[in-house]
Amino acid sequence: MRLILLGPPGAGKGTQAARLVEKFDIPQLSTGDMLRAAVKAGSPVGLKAKAVMDAGGLVSDEIVVGIISDRIEEADAKKGFILDGFPRTVAQAEALDALLAKKHMELDAIVELKVDEDALLARIENRARETLAAGGTVRADDNPEAFKVRLDAYRVQTAPVSAYYASKGTLKTVDGMLPIDGVTKALDKILA
Repeated sequence: MRLILLGPPGAGKGTQAARLVEKFDIPQLSTGDMLRAAVKAGSPVGLKAKAVMDAGGLVSDEIVVGIISDRIEEADAKKGFILDGFPRTVAQAEALDALLAKKHMELDAIVELKVDEDALLARIENRARETLAAGGTVRADDNPEAFKVRLDAYRVQTAPVSAYYASKGTLKTVDGMLPIDGVTKALDKILA
């Protein structure tokens, strides 16, 4: 099972990805985690990424695609993978398509979790209140102001990726406002 989960921050991608990892016994591939691992391993592409990051720059699409290319060849990804946080832009989606074609691989599904942004904001505010009430610390990116910034960035950069896959006829959508188990059931139906 090779899968991309799309949707704005707070839509539940992480929750659903964890369930899919368990169900299909495939890894969830986070670009951030992969970058850190490639740097730590000292792979050629990891060394390129390290040089860019050490200089304070953003890692190029070429480097990120190189890291994904290496990662999907690892043993645990032979049965498939879930891409998390990638592609973030249409250019990355196009590069991923080219990479997969070169490797004679296809995606089994591209699924977007559709959500109501106002309801998402309410979720984030509620989660922050519950965390504080339980004596916990609210994550820096889990406060309403930071969330609005992340949501704006998503709308500008990543939302067009959904349109890209929709134009190819490969995008499936799930109502991300359903209860967690309802989203899981809808995903199961798409992936059956």
